[in-house]
Order: sequence, then C-alpha cells, then structure tokens
Amino acid sequence: MTSTKGPVVQHLAINVRDIEASHRFYTDVLGFEHCGTLAIPGIPDVKFRFYRGDKSRHHDLAIVQAPDPSQFPAADTEWQMFGNRVGINHIAICYPDRETFLARLAHLKNKGVEFRMRGNHGMTHSVYVSDPDGNGVEVLYDLPAEVWKGDVNAALNYWEPVAAEGDAALADSTDYHRF
Repeated sequence: MTSTKGPVVQHLAINVRDIEASHRFYTDVLGFEHCGTLAIPGIPDVKFRFYRGDKSRHHDLAIVQAPDPSQFPAADTEWQMFGNRVGINHIAICYPDRETFLARLAHLKNKGVEFRMRGNHGMTHSVYVSDPDGNGVEVLYDLPAEVWKGDVNAALNYWEPVAAEGDAALADSTDYHRF
C-alpha cells in the first residue's frame, strides 16, 4: 500500500539561554501548555521541558537550558527574514482559525511583543516575532485550501505587506487572493 502522506515535522527542541524567560514566552505569550519535564534517573541535571498546543499530542516543542549560556554571544533579537545568521530561519506556530489568530495578535501586543514583520502569504496570514533567544517565530493561521491549491508555488511566492504597528497590525482581511 502506498501512502499519500509524507513525513511531517513532529516536534522541535530548542536550546535556550534562559529557560524561565523562554518558558514564559512559549506559555504566557504564545499559549503552549507545559506538559512535562525531563526527569530520568542517571541523566545529569539537565533542564528540559516539553510543551504542546493540542492535548491530543504528547508534545510539539521542547526547550533545553544551555549548560553555560555565557559561552554564547548575546541573543540577537532583531530577527530578520533574510540574512542575519545560519540556522533555523523561523518556527511557524499555527493557530486553529482566524479568530484565535487575531486574539493571539492582540495578546502579543498586550505582552509588549514587537511585530518584526506582518503580512499575508498566499496560504497563511502571518506575523513574525522574536523569542527571547532571537529565534524567529511566525504566528499564523492557514487559509482555506481552495485559496492556494490551484498553484502552490504562486501562493508560496505571494506576499502582501500589512502594517506591523498600530490598529492595522491587529486587523485581518478575508478578501483572500486566490491562486
């Protein structure tokens, strides 16, 4: 039997400078649930926490305290989509629908999170922020498949800038460009 589904990213584990700051960002700011902490006998004192966005999943994300964060350069929280470093460009966090996405945007602003970039792709509407270690985080909701399925490449290459500040940063149009 041949499957029509391919591999998916199951979870992401991120090394962090300050596990408490990252914990607050991923729980209080983005809304993940802290669902577990690594505590295996015989493993050295490692701070390793697990998080999920959906209770039907065991975990979506893990954060791991770097043993000696002083050996790394200071976090560059001025994340840019292109050109600021090698490694993960950004992590995409998808909310289940437009209303939840808009509520999360308002929550991000209330928490003082700077929107680095805001815009509409052909398949998502998105805002880009930085986590405490400078990792790019895309907060998004998926547009209906009928919007983008006609030409996935065109949808992937589509970008409509949206204001990243003021009331316009919290608005969203359902007049979707179709591909």
